[in-house]
Amino acid sequence: MNAPFDLIIKNGIVVLPGEARKLDIGIRNGKIAAITESLAEAEQAAGAVIDAKSRYVLPGMVDIHVHFNEPNFEHWEGFKSGSASLAAGGCTTYVDMPLNGNPPTVTLDALRDKEKRASESSVVDYLLWGGLVPGKLDQMKPMAEAGVRGFKAFMSNPGGEGEGRFREADDWTLYEGMKEIAAIGGFVALHAESDSITSTLSAKAVSEGRTDARAFAASRPVVAELEAVNKALLFAELTGCNVHFVHISSVEAVELIERAKRKGLEVTVETCPHYLAMTEDDMADKGALAKCAPPLRANEQKEGLWRLIREGKLDAVASDHSPCPPELKCGDSLTFFEAWGGISGAQSSMEIMLHEGWIERQIPITVISELLSAGPAKRFGIYPQKGVIAEGSDADLAIVDANTAYTLTESHLLYRHKHSPYVGRKFKCKVSMTLVRGQVAYDADLGIHEDCRGRKVTPL
Repeated sequence: MNAPFDLIIKNGIVVLPGEARKLDIGIRNGKIAAITESLAEAEQAAGAVIDAKSRYVLPGMVDIHVHFNEPNFEHWEGFKSGSASLAAGGCTTYVDMPLNGNPPTVTLDALRDKEKRASESSVVDYLLWGGLVPGKLDQMKPMAEAGVRGFKAFMSNPGGEGEGRFREADDWTLYEGMKEIAAIGGFVALHAESDSITSTLSAKAVSEGRTDARAFAASRPVVAELEAVNKALLFAELTGCNVHFVHISSVEAVELIERAKRKGLEVTVETCPHYLAMTEDDMADKGALAKCAPPLRANEQKEGLWRLIREGKLDAVASDHSPCPPELKCGDSLTFFEAWGGISGAQSSMEIMLHEGWIERQIPITVISELLSAGPAKRFGIYPQKGVIAEGSDADLAIVDANTAYTLTESHLLYRHKHSPYVGRKFKCKVSMTLVRGQVAYDADLGIHEDCRGRKVTPL
């Protein structure tokens, strides 16, 4: 006779691969042990029961692109507040980027330090990116042996100051690094913008006194993305390196990547909620709160990306959460070019995608779930442990109320700094509960459960 369930979630509309229907979920030892039409007979013996009546139960989001800035930049975000905000947004696993901390995660020692910090304060489960930078190619194999699957590289200047900053990879470093990554069985993640184009146009705009949002957008045109994507795909073909393109912002770039897939290259592409929910006009209206690189594009690009989602040409959606103190975003003396170029948005990713994609555009909820959960988990080799509701998978779940609309305010945000371009936006859905390995991490009525602790996830 099977042991009692630790938890039963009943009456929810469960989002499975390819379908969503009313089912009960039985959880035992942090894993999904049963998915069936009714577990009523097992309720009395269960440790706890959650009635999800009229709500949707989705796989927890796997956010493969966040910047939590540890070590030594916790005053920008940090694992504790960053992971709490993810939990409040239905995210149960994240992958933290290697830059913006000091030192960046480009050595084995830095990786070990960051792992320790995450283990002490993360609310949800996590993995870590390594970095591909000049002078540190010999560190990638030790990091891979310690569990790193992906290595981030910039093809344009990531900004920052000082010798220890995360530096862009020149062409030769990128080419040699991709050969090394192919040899160790990892993959490279690329910020694909041409530095020669963006730096030239930026310098020209500033010299002419054009420093507003529209001048910034014009200084980072679609052609800069296309040039970098083309170069990276050439290097991928020559080296055999597996490639992931982060925060792609244009239809043309996705189509280039799609053609490379058809040629047989191992390549995936992500975009971000902000490219699907905002435009260049929003950047001009909201100011630096909506500044990012690549910049927000015209409405035609936004709607084109939604079309590509319908056509199945995108693999993942990730937040690219890149916070900073408000004085670096909205200081009175800052021009738009000088303001920090990152968007605080991780807490809203799932709600944006469900609102904009499923509710407003009638894209199947299963497609949205694939982009938020299964696709990212597959990219990192942690599927089906993560990213899917299936027997034997981790009980990582987001329970979403699609019957209650609300307007996002600063008081809802769990970031260290309560600013986001999404403040003031009305959503027609809300994450009401998030579970990590069967344990409640967030409850909309009670907040974060402080006894929930995230764990490092090991790729399969």
